[in-house]
Amino acid sequence: MMIKPGISTLEKCVEDGCRYILVTMAAKRARMLGAEGDEAECLVPCDSHNPVSMAVTEIASGKVGYKPIEMNK
Repeated sequence: MMIKPGISTLEKCVEDGCRYILVTMAAKRARMLGAEGDEAECLVPCDSHNPVSMAVTEIASGKVGYKPIEMNK
């Protein structure tokens, strides 16, 4: 089974195409959606009710993002 959108599309949604950030964002959002149970509402139209698919769709659409932490040097 292929996940849509593809990884090349998703890598453009994070700084430097960092897959670690992408996976962390998707997992965190999927947990949020999963905690809501059957009442989970995706921020964008999505054909699936799977929390991971919903989270990935939201990330690709730009509705879910992250704010980089600035490290003090």
